[in-house]
Amino acid sequence: MLAGPGYRPDPIGDLPVVHSDAGRLWAMPVRKFYVQHPELDEDRLHQVADQLAGHLVTTVKAGPGEIEILPLGLSKATGLAHAAGLLGLSAAGTIAFGDMPNDASMLSWAGYAVAMGNAHPELKAVADEVAPGNDDEGVAVVLERIDWLGGVSGSGAAA
Repeated sequence: MLAGPGYRPDPIGDLPVVHSDAGRLWAMPVRKFYVQHPELDEDRLHQVADQLAGHLVTTVKAGPGEIEILPLGLSKATGLAHAAGLLGLSAAGTIAFGDMPNDASMLSWAGYAVAMGNAHPELKAVADEVAPGNDDEGVAVVLERIDWLGGVSGSGAAA
């Protein structure tokens, strides 16, 4: 990840971050941007970005104080749909896990949607199930319960 001046990486994230001047940011093609603002929270920043450029790009809330800007029409849902298609699967044959609003499109597309216990409330609202949080191995808890031939069993409703 190449970061411009002033970017504050997630303190618990594990992506390697290389800080650079603005000129180097444009030296190669860009797949997506994370954008922060020193005063606006992610809700207001998303609103402003969508008003200014929503007709040109896809904007989503990525985390506390941060939005993600992607090429128009691209999302985690389009990525999951593509990967599933390569494997010969439909949405009904997929399960997706997420914790932030940028995962909402993917959870809406998937046949079974799981929000992590520590997920943003917007994501919990669209999930089929809320799993234990990341620190409680929520993904493993759900995957261990799956009957790989018959689907998900004993699921709980989203809160």
